[in-house]
Amino acid sequence: MKPGIILLISLSLLLNYCSAEEDSNVSAAREILKEVPVVDGHNDLPWRIRDKHSNHLGQVDLRDTTKLEYHTDIPRLRQGMVGGQFWSVYVPVDNSGPQAVQMVFEQIDVVHRFVEQYSDAFEMAFTAADIQRISKNGKVASLIGVEGGHSINNSLAVLRELFLAGARYMTLTHWKNTDWADAATDDPKHNGLTPFGEQVVREMNRLGMLVDLSHVSAETMNDTLALTRAPVIFSHSSARSISGHPRNVPDEILKRLPANGGVVLVNFAPSFVSEEARMHSAVQEGEKARLKELLVGNPEALKQETEAWDKAHPSPGATMQQLADHIDYIRKTAGIDHVGIGSDLDGISKTPVGLEDVTRYPYLFAELLKRGYSRDDIKKIAGLNILRVMKKTEETAALIRKESRPSDLLIEEVTAPVQ
Repeated sequence: MKPGIILLISLSLLLNYCSAEEDSNVSAAREILKEVPVVDGHNDLPWRIRDKHSNHLGQVDLRDTTKLEYHTDIPRLRQGMVGGQFWSVYVPVDNSGPQAVQMVFEQIDVVHRFVEQYSDAFEMAFTAADIQRISKNGKVASLIGVEGGHSINNSLAVLRELFLAGARYMTLTHWKNTDWADAATDDPKHNGLTPFGEQVVREMNRLGMLVDLSHVSAETMNDTLALTRAPVIFSHSSARSISGHPRNVPDEILKRLPANGGVVLVNFAPSFVSEEARMHSAVQEGEKARLKELLVGNPEALKQETEAWDKAHPSPGATMQQLADHIDYIRKTAGIDHVGIGSDLDGISKTPVGLEDVTRYPYLFAELLKRGYSRDDIKKIAGLNILRVMKKTEETAALIRKESRPSDLLIEEVTAPVQ
C-alpha cells in the first residue's frame, strides 16, 4: 500500500476517534445534566422582548425565536438541559428616578406574563427548593434578577417591593455609579459603598435577596464582602487575569470568595473571555467615538464609515475553549465550589464559537470532562453551587429576621441622600 494512502487512512481513523471521544463526552455531560440541570445566572430575553417588540408578547413566539435571531427559546432551553434561569430585568443607566422604577416593574411584568403564557414550559421560582422541584417536573424554573441598583431610585422601600414582586438578586450598579456605590466602568466617586449603600446590602441580606457584584468596582466588592452576612454572586462575570476587562473579577476578590461562600457565574461575552477580543473592542469603541465627533450631523456617513471600519478590522472573537479556561482559572484560584454559569445570552451581540445559544451548555461541560473534571465537579458548576448560595442566603435572612425587632425598620433611612 502506498504511503500516501496509509497516511489518509490514519488521519481518517484519528478523526473518527476524536469525533467518537467528543460524542461520548457530550453524552456523558447530558447524563449528568439529567441529575443536575443547568441553572444560568443571567439571560437578557426580557430586554430583547422590550427592545424589539415593546414588550408585546403577541409579536414573539417563544416556541421558536430562530427567525428573530434570539439565543433563547423553549425548545432550545430543553435541548440545552436548562432547569433554572435567572431572567434579567434590565434598565439602561440613562433612565433614572421614577422612570427607572417604572421600567424595572414593567420588565418584571413581562417575565411574569411569559411564564404564565407558556405555563407548560416555565414556572416562577423564588427559592432554591422551588428550582429543584420545578426542574424535576420538566419545566424551566424562572427567577428574576434586577440588573442595576439605579432601579430602586435610592429607596429601600422600592427594594423591598422588588423582592415582593419576585426579584431574587440585584446587581448593585450597572455601567455607571449609583448615588451609593461605585461601578467598575465609571470614574470612582465613593471609593466603594456609601453608608446608604451599606444599608442596601444589609437590607438585601435581611430580605434574602442575593447581592450581585457583577458591574461593581473592586472597592465596592471589597466593602460588600466585609459587610455581607450572606454569600455574594457575580451573575455574569469572568476572570480578570485572563481578560483584563474591568467587569471581570480580580484575583484579590477570587481569593476572598471561599471565606464568603460566593460564586462567580462566568460570562460568555467575547471581550470578557478573550484578551485579544477585549483589546479589539477597546480600539473599536475609540474609533467609533472619533468618527462620531468627526461626522456630527451626518448619520448616514457615520454609519457607512463605521461599517467600513468594522469590515476592515474584524473581531478575533472568542471560543468555548477560552471560556473553559476561565472556569479552570476560577477553580484554581477560588475553588470548585465558587464557579458557575451566567451566560448573558440575548444580552450580547456575539458569542464564543461553540456557545452560540442555549443549546450549547452540554458541549461546554463535555469540554470540562475532556479536561479531567469529575461528575461531581460538573454538577457543582451546572447548578449545585448557585443552589447552595441561594439556600445559605435564605437561611441567613431567616436568622436575621429572627434576631430583628419589629421596630428596626422604622428607624432605618428609607431613601438615600442624593450625592
